Amino acid sequence: PLIDLAFTLRESLKPHKKYVFYCQSCGDIIVKDRKFLRVLPLPSENWSDLVEEWCCHPNPFARSTLHPQHDDCFLGDTFFLLNSGNESHVPESPIVICKRCKTMLGETISSDTIKYYVTEVIIQPSEGSFSPVPRSQFVQSMIAQCLLELSSAKSTFRFTVKADNGKTYVLIWLLNSDTLLVESLGSSSSLSVLTLFGDIFVPSSGPVGTWNAVKVLYQPCIEGRNKDLADAWENDLGVHPLKFPSETCLELLLTLGLSTASLPPSLRCMNSFQV
Repeated sequence: PLIDLAFTLRESLKPHKKYVFYCQSCGDIIVKDRKFLRVLPLPSENWSDLVEEWCCHPNPFARSTLHPQHDDCFLGDTFFLLNSGNESHVPESPIVICKRCKTMLGETISSDTIKYYVTEVIIQPSEGSFSPVPRSQFVQSMIAQCLLELSSAKSTFRFTVKADNGKTYVLIWLLNSDTLLVESLGSSSSLSVLTLFGDIFVPSSGPVGTWNAVKVLYQPCIEGRNKDLADAWENDLGVHPLKFPSETCLELLLTLGLSTASLPPSLRCMNSFQV
């Protein structure tokens, strides 16, 4: 997956500034001119299980949940939480869908909290304007950032990519996080392969394109493939789950497959994993 530091959510969101949230697929405005007083990272999903190790008395947080107030934005591994407040577009369905292009953007957590996935929404300052980004490039950048941040913070290098329904789509093993891809724009055979996905990833100017990327090993899990390995990873504490909408999981799997196909046949596999 390609890396673009401009898409780092934790660095781009700042308190006391106004932001507009756009649907990444079509550019429709989802949330307009929202200013946050607090932008806070959420603890890991299993944080409450560790409270007993911290406290010598019963868990004081047993009945409490972390829901943002109107001026809060809480950041998770693959999503962020907003307080819906009095906004008229809050859906009655648990699934949050873009009104224009019908893309799934997230889900409602409670009557006043909405979860948006980082792969579905672009956040820009209110004084700016929507800048369209090729879909597959954006998905790759966001997922690459998730892999980098989690591997750095938790020393985790194996991940299961799951859909919102809990179904596992792909197993990912992070191999290198400092890969630099260099490609001649004049005679590349792999460029035409990647272009089949609808995007051109390399810069449009100059005879040579260079961009940062992460190198991963992966195993598809759709249609019952690699079930035994997926079950083993599911029960392994060293594996971190990443959840995205099912369509995004399929997009990621297709992109990984096209990337593998662009490699020489001798470099496409490593220890039964695809590269």
